[in-house]
Amino acid sequence: MPKVKQIEKCKHPNSRKTKALIKQIKRQNNREKIKLSGNIKLNLLGEKVIWFRDHLDPSWTICTPQQVDESIENYLGRFNDELEQIRIKHSVGNRKNRQHANREDIINLTIKREKEEYQTCGLEMPNLLDSTQFKLLKSWNGELRFLQNFKLQRFNKKDLDKEVIKSSKISLNMRTVEGNQKVVKNDHMDVESKE
Repeated sequence: MPKVKQIEKCKHPNSRKTKALIKQIKRQNNREKIKLSGNIKLNLLGEKVIWFRDHLDPSWTICTPQQVDESIENYLGRFNDELEQIRIKHSVGNRKNRQHANREDIINLTIKREKEEYQTCGLEMPNLLDSTQFKLLKSWNGELRFLQNFKLQRFNKKDLDKEVIKSSKISLNMRTVEGNQKVVKNDHMDVESKE
């Protein structure tokens, strides 16, 4: 830090030169803090995307809204095993203080925040309903610098439930249309054979 040495050389602490050097040091420290917080956010998002990539079924070529809903529910329940282990440790022995209290509190807060996000504004994740994004996620090697290639979308419970109902109605209509076409073809063949 040559700037610190320059500050020490200054004779008066309130001189213009000292104030300018202090201002430059503060600005540099603020830039580093912002850069660090951006890296932390990127790491958290990367961990989330990696979790979804690792828990995809290899046989899927694209996700349906129902499969997205199931994968989000699995994501929200990813800490259940760890919480169960902590509860088992609490039940063993007659301890008055909570062992692993900090970790348990962090997990509970994270689960509460993510469930609330999922119920209201939506959980941000890669768009698994888009085939190109799905293929990109399956082939992604986990490097954070390629995270910007993903189109992130917020999925909430209410919208996914609407999509599931909509897709089930469409598939039901397709089955009835296919069934009606078979009946019409059979009637047409019967008419031809009678002539």
